[in-house]
Amino acid sequence: MFSVARRTVTSRTSTRAFSSTPSRAYDLAKLTLIGRMGKDPEQRTTQSGNEYYHYTVATENFPPPPLNAEGKRPPATVTWHSVLSFSPNANNFLKNVKKGSRVFVEANYEVRDPDPHADSSTAQGQRQIFLRHENIRILNTAHSEKTHEE
Repeated sequence: MFSVARRTVTSRTSTRAFSSTPSRAYDLAKLTLIGRMGKDPEQRTTQSGNEYYHYTVATENFPPPPLNAEGKRPPATVTWHSVLSFSPNANNFLKNVKKGSRVFVEANYEVRDPDPHADSSTAQGQRQIFLRHENIRILNTAHSEKTHEE
């Protein structure tokens, strides 16, 4: 009697390996950054007159590079990430974020291939990476080591 019930439960769980919810109509590439604000976020305007904020986040590679032949560790490298925010609510928050603050950022990630007709020395002639702001949390302010919780 119990063996039939066990087979029924087992067969249900083994056939349902993936979610039964319908798939989304789009895919998403998301990037998570934990680093320091490179400078105060700055307000900019698109060609069509819409305001947005641009900010940079610096991250250090971790773990640091391995020891070299002399047994010394080369310095860690810093990567600069340029993020764009088009959300009015987020932009109001970004006005108060200062250079040097340690932040946790989630951003949508998009790679745009170069325009084949553009000059390769221009931005349009090169591959571009766009990070569109999704969420930000301040982990430490620039002048204090206290954690800010929202």
